[in-house]
Parts: sequence; structure tokens; C-alpha cells
Amino acid sequence: MRCIKKVSWRLLPFLLLCYFFAYLDRVNIGFAKLQMQQELGFSDAVYGMAAGIFFLGYVMFEVPSNLLLEKVGARKTITRIMILWGVTSMSMLFVNNPTTFYVLRFMLGVFEAGFAPGMIFFLTYWYSGERMARVMAFVMLAGPLGGMLGAPVSTHIMTVAHGLHGMSGWQWVFLIEGLPTVILGIITLFYLTDHPTQAKWLNDSEKALLASEIQHHQAASTHSGFGAVLKDPWVYFMAFAYFTIISGIYAIGFWLPSLIKSSGIDNLNTIGWLSAVPYLLSAVFMIVFAKTSDKLQERKWHSVLTAVAAAALLIVSVMADSNFTLAFIAIAVATGLMWASYTIFWAIPSKYLKGSAAAGGIALINSIGLLGGFVSPNIMGMAKEMTNSLMAGWVVMAVMLVLGGASLLIAFAMKKEA
Repeated sequence: MRCIKKVSWRLLPFLLLCYFFAYLDRVNIGFAKLQMQQELGFSDAVYGMAAGIFFLGYVMFEVPSNLLLEKVGARKTITRIMILWGVTSMSMLFVNNPTTFYVLRFMLGVFEAGFAPGMIFFLTYWYSGERMARVMAFVMLAGPLGGMLGAPVSTHIMTVAHGLHGMSGWQWVFLIEGLPTVILGIITLFYLTDHPTQAKWLNDSEKALLASEIQHHQAASTHSGFGAVLKDPWVYFMAFAYFTIISGIYAIGFWLPSLIKSSGIDNLNTIGWLSAVPYLLSAVFMIVFAKTSDKLQERKWHSVLTAVAAAALLIVSVMADSNFTLAFIAIAVATGLMWASYTIFWAIPSKYLKGSAAAGGIALINSIGLLGGFVSPNIMGMAKEMTNSLMAGWVVMAVMLVLGGASLLIAFAMKKEA
């Protein structure tokens, strides 16, 4: 449909760019760690806690932010979120002790709260459920791109800018990568349109066609409002499944550079380029699986089997611990499969939720699930300190992914979906 293409060209590249910096500002401490941990004397446990505490702040303010978005609109909400988190991300350059580290990471989570679910909810105004996997795949490519481009860029900044104007390379990473978020936040206020009916760049016939398609394909919500969502067990099975996927993704995101370094590779640029490989695979897997999911209109097995296969490959990486090449390939493919599962997952809630139920339900699923971003870095950090290896942590992540696949099957059975 011509108007769908028009909407996609207007919205998706811009949202992809915004989400790219959102993901990069979450995980760039994984690269900064290669310098800052030694310089500041932080233990792996301190690093794991700081990496994860972001998600506590995020979870606490996620649902209120998304419910507010429904009232004030995406344009103002996303503008507020991006400017505040960009400023906080840049402020990470002032970290000099664990307390400051924890506080700034927590505040980064508070200010970014609501961005991802708000963006997902915003897209339900513009696209029907049958197109959602491909739409999600395009926007969520920001994650793999954040890893793929962010890894070599971050390590290059740390290499060439170290000592410039008396600042360490890791400080320049936070400053340079946080600034674009503030700029994009200001642009958002003038660029985004809250709803198709307000879009001056669509004519009346295009607005009517868009409304007709969304209404035709939008399933009736089984919830009367957010209060009903809170009482629905389906939401919590979905949230737990998302929790396990997020745990695996952020375990990779935060600890892969350290894993590569522990294999004996010390050159920062080499670590950066190797860290990009799993995210290149992720981008390919996300597009391929999203396309087949939309074509077949099948969500369950696309999401479940990719998560379980990723778990199996994490176990392979543990068994191949002494063979870095094999372990790295297994982790790279597992990363791609987890991102594919993640993408298909977000095509599911819009089928069952709409209105305030969608705003609150998507935020609730996302906020509970994102606790995985707090749990998994801490599990990996404790495993590293207790065993001097990351392998025990990968085993825990694998078990969680299998449990998440089972939780998704239960959720689908509850809705009697094939």
C-alpha cells in the first residue's frame, strides 16, 4: 500500500536512529570497561551491579511513562526522554567511585524509562498487527547496529582520544556518544506526529486507508483497561519469557568484550571489530525471521524455537571453552537467534492489547522483562569472580532461555493460538 510506504519512510528510519543511540548509551560501558575498570580500580562485581542497576530505574518508571504517553503524546514524551538521558549519559564521564557510578546508571534508567515501549505503542497507531514483525525488525535493528557499529567506534574513540584535554578514552566515549541523543531529542519535538489524524504529510484519502487497514486487522482487546491487564496471567507469562530473552541479550552485550579480551586479545580495535560480528549476524537473522513470520502469520514457533536454539548454542560455547574460535562462533549465532526471538516477540502483544490496555500492558511486559538486564550482568559478574570464568554464567543464561520458551508456549496456549 502506497500510504504505508509513505509512513514507513517518514517514521522508521528516524525511530531506528533514536533507538540506536538508546541501545548504544545502555551498553557502551561494556566497551568503556576495558579502560575504566583498571583506571578506577572497580571489581567485576561493582561493574556488574552498575551495568544492571540501570534497569532498576527503568523498571520503576516504565509503566507511568507509557500511561502518560497516551495522554500527552509520543512527540513530547520521547523529546523529554531523549534529552534527559542524553545529558545523563554524557555525565558518566565524571564517574570516579562506585557510588557515582551506581547513581548515574540508575538515573540513566529513570530518564530512559518508557522509550522502547512508548515507541512500540506509538507504532500501533500507524501499523496493523499483520505488519508488526517487519516493522519491529526494522526499528529493533538498532540493537544489533548499536553493537555492530558501536563496538569499533567506541574502541576507536578510546584509542585515539585517550589523554586528549586531560580526559581518558572512556570519558570521551560517554561524551561523544551521549551528545547525539540530546540533539535527536530536540529534533523529535518538531519531526514526529502523534497520530495519523494529525499528519499534515498525509492527505485525507491516505488517512482513511490507513485507519481502515488498522481497524480491519486489529483484534478486539480482551481488556477494559490497565487494571484488567494487571490481573491477566497471560501478561506475566509473556513478561517472564521476555525477561529470559533480555537476560541473554544483555549478558552478551555487557560481557562479550571481556570474553574476547580474556582469550588473549589485547588490542582494543581488534576487540571492537570481533564484538561486531554477533550483531552483524543478528541483523540478518532479525530480517529473515521477521519476514517469514509475517508471511506465514506465525509468531509462536518463530519466537520459541529461536530462543531454545540460542540456549543450545550457549551450552556448545561452554563445552568448547578451550577452543575460542568455536566458542565465539557459537556465541555469535546464539546472539543472532536471541535477537530474532526478541523481534518476533514484540509482534505478539499488539494482537491482544489496544488503547490504555496496550499502553500499560506493553510497558508492564517490558518493565518486568527488563529486570533481566539487571539480573544477568550481576550473574555474569558473580560467576566471573567465583570461578574466574564466564562459562558458569552462560549455563545459567541457557537454562533461563529454555524456561522462557516454555513460558511463551503457555502464554500461547492460554490464548489458544496455533
